[in-house]
Amino acid sequence: MTGLRTNQDLDPDRLREVFGSYPSGVVAVAALVDGVPVGLAASSFTSVSLDPPLVSFCIANTSKTWPDLRRAPHLGVTILADHHSAVARQLAGAVEHRFDGLPLIVTAEGAVTLEDGLAHFDTTIHHEVPAGDHTIVLLRLIAAGRSQLPDPSPLVFHRSRFGRLHSA
Repeated sequence: MTGLRTNQDLDPDRLREVFGSYPSGVVAVAALVDGVPVGLAASSFTSVSLDPPLVSFCIANTSKTWPDLRRAPHLGVTILADHHSAVARQLAGAVEHRFDGLPLIVTAEGAVTLEDGLAHFDTTIHHEVPAGDHTIVLLRLIAAGRSQLPDPSPLVFHRSRFGRLHSA
């Protein structure tokens, strides 16, 4: 098969390019920490288990946000819709402006979700698994809900760009 290279070509820039060939959805992970919304965007979210109900995302070990966010008793996860590309960029930007102007829902336990997301989860940290330069965070679902948007379509991250699914 052409195009395959040996493992000596697995430098981080090359891997980022190759991994970018696979599209993924985008979520916001957020909570109140010391009374202030703290959060981030993640493109590594996936369902894991129905029993017990678990989802996961991966976070870079160099994240400056995760050490604060992981202190929260509950984390909110929002599946972002295709109209959220600017929101995803905002959540990856300056910490002090990540939630400026965003319509938020905050649970009594401090989980923060975006009001107009495709789906919302209230979660707690179940387990963290070290995995190279990232950590796999397993989250246990406490509550889940789906949007009632008339034509829900997820935000898609592909080749370092945001986009949407197109019907065939």
